[in-house]
Amino acid sequence: MEFDYIIVGAGSAGCVLANRLTETAGASVALLEAGGRDWNPWIHVPVGYFKTMHNPNTDWCYQTEPDPGLNGRSIPWPRGKVLGGSSSINGLLYIRGQKQDYDHWRQLGNDGWSFEDVLPYFRKSEDQQRGGDDYHGTGGPLTVSDMRTRRDLCDAFIDAAAEIGIPRTSDFNGADQYGVGYFQLTMRNGLRCSTARSYLSPAKNRKSLEVVPKAHTHRVLFENGKAVGVEARIGNKVMRLSARREVILSAGAIGSPQILQLSGVGPAELLRKLGIEAVHLLEGVGENLQDHLQIRSVYTCNVPTLNDEVNNFFRRMWIGIQFLTTRTGPMTMGASQVCAFAKTHASLETPDIQFHIQPLSSNTPGQNLDSFSAFTTSVCQLRPESRGHIRIKSPDPEKAPAISPNYLATPTDRKVAIEGVRIGRKIAKTPSLKPIVVDEHEPGWTRESDEELLNWIRDRATTIYHPVGTCKMGRDDRAVVDPRLRVHGIGNLRVVDASVMPTIVSGNTNAPTVMIAEKAADMIKEDAR
Repeated sequence: MEFDYIIVGAGSAGCVLANRLTETAGASVALLEAGGRDWNPWIHVPVGYFKTMHNPNTDWCYQTEPDPGLNGRSIPWPRGKVLGGSSSINGLLYIRGQKQDYDHWRQLGNDGWSFEDVLPYFRKSEDQQRGGDDYHGTGGPLTVSDMRTRRDLCDAFIDAAAEIGIPRTSDFNGADQYGVGYFQLTMRNGLRCSTARSYLSPAKNRKSLEVVPKAHTHRVLFENGKAVGVEARIGNKVMRLSARREVILSAGAIGSPQILQLSGVGPAELLRKLGIEAVHLLEGVGENLQDHLQIRSVYTCNVPTLNDEVNNFFRRMWIGIQFLTTRTGPMTMGASQVCAFAKTHASLETPDIQFHIQPLSSNTPGQNLDSFSAFTTSVCQLRPESRGHIRIKSPDPEKAPAISPNYLATPTDRKVAIEGVRIGRKIAKTPSLKPIVVDEHEPGWTRESDEELLNWIRDRATTIYHPVGTCKMGRDDRAVVDPRLRVHGIGNLRVVDASVMPTIVSGNTNAPTVMIAEKAADMIKEDAR
């Protein structure tokens, strides 16, 4: 049970590291995953997130603490608990964020993380269906594909957004993000392309790689200020595994700070209160939590939507036949079809809100569809100012930590949320959509004032599944890792996942997490040499 590297978490980052660190002979790697193998067939069906989210066999099924910004509500926070992690249960949407996001990371003191520095790793990871160019790569493990189904309602939304001045675009990951168009998906031949499929499967038979599912890591083990291994429950047995070179935490924005805190690396007061022996005090572990809050407006309409098709037995059977015979149709859809990056104020340099458009509606994301014809416009603020935290509630590693997102904690966040709803309404009232829209089901036209809209937002908004920042990269006194992702003050220990983002990217977070792992793999190899 001794390896050169132990990677904790076989998710969007861990699978990438496992592949890249075993590409050449010489280093042995153990990849530990608390969940099971990705054998559930719904994982591989693009629309299968309806079956895998909120399913304890594939999802951690986290729940937040009551949040003041959401009128005291506690909301579900799905995170993948299976090979591929959240890339196995997410919405497949491929978005990188804005150039300025990464340049800002560099301005914060993280040399090597400007857009110019990270673009080669986005290109390295990618197998772009449309071919390569200055922004896109081909031949990488992660297939990025166009939608295999389009709908008239989605085309009408694109036309409507263009009517209010949002430019049409076919590529949100090129020179400029601003615009409206169809998403691209991490999909290969009509099936989900998770990091388990794209990175881990090609590497799983390498003799230097040991993949250990059902391995719940309890803590990192230290000697003389260095990480030397981990303690994990594998099956029903608690075992110790040794690392000759490094322990790498890739357990995500919730799991990585949780493991650090359980291991005695974290805020002094938290460790003292729970009676955990301090190995190294780092006040920033678990702090700086950021997420995109989605606000879902629902419009009833006079044209059929997926609600009508899924709720009709014969149409539902036809959807299944389409997928089984041609790998097309609604079962190849991502979580949303149309994306729009927009500005709440004309003076802004870059978009500050993002719309996810779905030709369906449901009372709760990922649950049963409504019985009436409707579509959803989900809007989120791209760069929230609010900061929350992750803190363990017990020394017991099997107990979930307290998740406190602290949504809508600043005036700017509240103002942008309200304006996002208003822009969605403006789009719904354009000539392109007005003949289709029957009514605003939520929030309802009668809610007009800022106060009424904000209270509705607090009652109904939920996560869009993008937690980041809880082991932030930087050089200040709240940073957890340095620009090479090494934990400050501890030898042979790194964090490589979305938790290292100092600030959240302006868009979906899966593609940036893959990029972080690609870059980290090169740094780990360089440091080993």
